[in-house]
Amino acid sequence: MSKHSLPILVVEDDVSLREAIGDTLELAGRSYVAVDGGEAALRVLGEQAFSIVVSDVRMMPMDGITLLKEIRSRLPHLPVLLMTAYAEVEKAVDAMRSGACDFLLKPFEPKALLAHINKYELLTSENSAGVISSDPASRDLFNMAQRVAQTDATVLLTGESGVGKEVVARFIHHNSARQNGPFVAINCAAIPDSLLEATLFGYEKGAFTGAQQAQAGKFEQAQDGTLLLDEVTEMPMALQAKLLRVLQEREVERVGGRKPVALNIRIIATSNRDMAAAVDKGGFREDLFYRLNVFPVAIPALRERPLDILPIARHFLLEHGARFARIGVKLSDAAERILLAYAWPGNVRELENVIQRALILSSGTLIEPQQLSLSPRAVEPVRAPPVEASSADGVIRSESMKDIERQHILRALDEVGGSRKLAIERLGISERTLRYKLQQYREEGFFKD
Repeated sequence: MSKHSLPILVVEDDVSLREAIGDTLELAGRSYVAVDGGEAALRVLGEQAFSIVVSDVRMMPMDGITLLKEIRSRLPHLPVLLMTAYAEVEKAVDAMRSGACDFLLKPFEPKALLAHINKYELLTSENSAGVISSDPASRDLFNMAQRVAQTDATVLLTGESGVGKEVVARFIHHNSARQNGPFVAINCAAIPDSLLEATLFGYEKGAFTGAQQAQAGKFEQAQDGTLLLDEVTEMPMALQAKLLRVLQEREVERVGGRKPVALNIRIIATSNRDMAAAVDKGGFREDLFYRLNVFPVAIPALRERPLDILPIARHFLLEHGARFARIGVKLSDAAERILLAYAWPGNVRELENVIQRALILSSGTLIEPQQLSLSPRAVEPVRAPPVEASSADGVIRSESMKDIERQHILRALDEVGGSRKLAIERLGISERTLRYKLQQYREEGFFKD
């Protein structure tokens, strides 16, 4: 079984050479798709993902340079390796200027082909953890992430909700010496305070009511790998002190246990809040902040890396199109303009939701602006109208349980005149949970203070 998850696309109109390249890849244990020209290549690129394109330059009716330019406009992150004869070196130079990663002079040895593929497909291999970095801002981000991955330093990822903090964390893990170890993630805001300690540190049998058998916590589960502490600023103060001790001593003690367990893990923490401000307000321990803030990485919002918008949207079209049995669906030019004009307050997560919804609403092979349900205004996206939990016929008009929950929370807050204390009592949730939910709704454009 190949260690690479994505196949290689071979584009060659000469049958014998196409078969020879296929044999080389097959002997190397690589999966591939071989097509006889540019039109066929563009068709399959719209249907599935590839790690790299290997294409001849001299083809008819679409030559390799034209194919390269089409790929650059549609999938700018995808490496393209061109094969050319010695007499066509000038074309190869033009190809490099047009965005080819490299070119191979014919005739070439099989090992030369494999060496070039292994060199240039790195950015779309498993080690990329699914990243798309077409914008200079995101390329700088992943270059920095690549460098810190080579160390064992604790990393603090900050950025708005939905920017892809976990994607960056997984990229760091998969490019580190710990890549063969586990990657364990825990959302500190999603677990009730009463369960968070036992979930993190584990517990021994009989440690509390219901603890019928011992259970390793997230720290132990991440042994020899990476532990992601997602939204760490939502952790209660009492637990922050225990976390600080674990980070200092590099050992963890289960709830109800007496024997510490030595840890060999890498810590990555994330937050969508201003952590320095949280420290100043007394909501987060200063000593813990400095312990986590060894290598800070700020992830730009999607609106700050606009060249990523369409490649990410196309990626979601491929991914969810396959899941919904809607292979080959594309965005119209007008729909792409709408995506580029929108401000994306919910970032990549919102873009993914929009693409999924559009795939469901569209019936043809093109997604049009009306199926996106977005405003073209770039600075101030359309805000949701006042939320009503039910209509005149008593039926809840909602797309998901998440929408119903949001409506319930915002209605309760409205009914108590905006008092968070009264809303907490009415809803039966903690202040931390309410604060986290409202922060999400604020960033998604559903709530204003």
